Amino acid sequence: MRISVSSDMDEPVARLLVEELRGRGHEVLPHGALRPGADPRWAVCSERAAREVASGTADQAVVCCWTGTGASIAANKVPGVRAALCTDAYTAEGARRWNDANVLALGLRLTSAPLLREILDAWFAAGPGEDAEDRDNVAHVERLDLGRAAP
Repeated sequence: MRISVSSDMDEPVARLLVEELRGRGHEVLPHGALRPGADPRWAVCSERAAREVASGTADQAVVCCWTGTGASIAANKVPGVRAALCTDAYTAEGARRWNDANVLALGLRLTSAPLLREILDAWFAAGPGEDAEDRDNVAHVERLDLGRAAP
C-alpha cells in the first residue's frame, strides 16, 4: 500500500512511524519535516498528504502534528478525505469500520512507540464496515464534499 505521511516536526515518533510503515511493507511518501526541503507547516504538509489520498496517488495517509488536531483539520478540508484523530487502538478501529476513514491523524506529543504500534495494528486490521447506517453516513459526508447535501 502507498501511504502518504506528513509531520510538521522531525520527532522520534514521526521517524518511528515511517520505519513501522516501511517494516510492514508499505511504500511511504514523506512530507513536511520528513522530507528535506519540504514545507513543514502542519497545514501545508497535512494538505499535501491528504491530496495524495484524494487524487489516488496514495491509498491512505498518516498526518501528524503536536496534538494531531491541526493536521486532522487541514486534511479534512480536502474533498474526499475522511481524517480521524486517533489516540488509541479502539478509536482507530472504529474510524476505519464506522467512518471509512482514509487518513489517520496522530499527535506527536502523547503517542508513545507501543501506542503507535497498537494504533497501526488496529487501523490496518479494520476496514470499512457493511452496516447500512454507517454506509449511509459515509455517503452523506461524501455529498457534503460535493456541496450537494441537503440541510
